[in-house]
Amino acid sequence: MLKRVSAEHHEESYFMSEVTQTKDVSRRGFLGTLTWAIGALIAAGFTAPALAYIIGPALEQKKTDEWIRLGLSNKVELGVPTLFKAAVERQTGWIVNREEITVYVLTHDGREFTAMSNICTHLGCRVRWIEDRSQFFCPCHNGVFNQQGEVVSGPAPRSLDRFEIKVEDDQIFMRGA
Repeated sequence: MLKRVSAEHHEESYFMSEVTQTKDVSRRGFLGTLTWAIGALIAAGFTAPALAYIIGPALEQKKTDEWIRLGLSNKVELGVPTLFKAAVERQTGWIVNREEITVYVLTHDGREFTAMSNICTHLGCRVRWIEDRSQFFCPCHNGVFNQQGEVVSGPAPRSLDRFEIKVEDDQIFMRGA
């Protein structure tokens, strides 16, 4: 026995199958979007620590309030930045690290001294004094600083960092490193 199907019923069943297909496409689209979102989160999870490792040293600011002895003031030639090295202990949580810091000390009269970091303010590379040009030079990205540590050219966003300095009994001390 064959059942007769009206045109109205046929149209209704076509419409229902279209709705069902739309629902399937939406589910498929949702699952595809969810897969991409999870993949992006996983990629960010791997990328963030790598970026922090690469960029972190340039952004990290570890300072000490203790006065650090650099050396004798008579070692600094007038008008010539002189490199001094000192050992500093820094505590992070319960871990104490001993690290060597280097700073340039400059005087024009033998009484007033200026201490500048030898770390470029761009990405943390070490600058060096080029005497025949009377400039500090950063070899990483060709940053150039004048004798006072001010940016002359290159990508550095600001001058070299300066530190508080004092002289007692011909010894140079600095803090803020």
